[in-house]
Amino acid sequence: MKEVLLLKCGEIVLKGLNRKRFEDRLIANLKRRVKLVADCRIELQQSIIYVWIPEDADGDAVLEAVRRVFGIATICRAAVCGKTLEEMQSTAETYLADRIVNATRFKVETKRGDKKFPLTSIQVSQMLGGNLADKYTQLVPDMHTPELTIHFEIRTDHAFVHAGPEPGAGGMPVGANGRAAFLLSGGIDSPVAGYMMAKRGLELVGVHFFSYPYTSERAKEKVVELAKLLTRYTGRMTLLIVPFTKIQEEIRDKCHEELFTLVMRRFMMRIAEKLAEGYDCGGLVTGESLGQVASQTMPAMAVTGAVCELPVFRPCIGMDKEEIVQIARKIGTFDTSILPYEDCCTVFTPKHPNTRPKMAKILEAEEHLDIDALVDEAVAGVERMIL
Repeated sequence: MKEVLLLKCGEIVLKGLNRKRFEDRLIANLKRRVKLVADCRIELQQSIIYVWIPEDADGDAVLEAVRRVFGIATICRAAVCGKTLEEMQSTAETYLADRIVNATRFKVETKRGDKKFPLTSIQVSQMLGGNLADKYTQLVPDMHTPELTIHFEIRTDHAFVHAGPEPGAGGMPVGANGRAAFLLSGGIDSPVAGYMMAKRGLELVGVHFFSYPYTSERAKEKVVELAKLLTRYTGRMTLLIVPFTKIQEEIRDKCHEELFTLVMRRFMMRIAEKLAEGYDCGGLVTGESLGQVASQTMPAMAVTGAVCELPVFRPCIGMDKEEIVQIARKIGTFDTSILPYEDCCTVFTPKHPNTRPKMAKILEAEEHLDIDALVDEAVAGVERMIL
């Protein structure tokens, strides 16, 4: 039986004169993602995106790919049939056979997109609902609390039968709102932050700071795996691995211990911004959550963010740890994030970090460091991966 996915757009429908740009980006993202599993025809008509599933394709795989594409509000997996009551009823009985047999309370809903069709939506629902109730005696019409709702959609060329929509990924198409560099550690928070900003339409360039031999190759592999897991939602991603050992050793040797983390994070932001400029990024993304650790107090974030001219997006800023963990589990990054391979943020961690830093003290500490040379050397040594 021929199947199609009917996709309803989310926020895109609220756009004005630039709506087509968002729609074109969404269609391009869908085509790139779906072609990995099937050769589907994808088209947009009257604010509905049709993903036509070839009869020899794996419909479940196509559906799973589409579920992870941002910009889609709802998905209906439907059977395609002719525009007669007989064909629509027969298709419903075949396509939804298991659901019909196991249901007791049901209703029929019809959308008549083709206004030339001779019957109204209400008439179609009444006639098909009555026919089904007569044929399946266990079915009782229930307009308020049905176990099964059978949907018929009558469009220009075809009619479609399905059992209702499921939620799409929501948000806006990746790339529709520009590109940002996001600082990807091996922890729980940063992959969630990347996911959340991709959902708002940002294409992501990952930046990871690697301090071999203080952190192991397994730690680096863990971050690469996290980035790969995110590509199920973000699509293709560039990951930049920054050699960070020399900078951390310089900070250890020349700065007061309580300032280690703050000076280190200021270097991270400088390097991330410099890399962002080379990839036409308009902002930075971090996984910071207010008050979660010493470097994420309000004064500490003011100090670390002060070195940046680009805007810094912190989508997890108002979330507690359990909320972040729930999203990490949902997107499949949690189990990888908790693997016991430490990242560079755990190297030379001070026993008593400064949670209320003063900018004058930070600037005084940095006078002992050749900041520009260290940043340039780190940027020159970047390892680049396309995932």
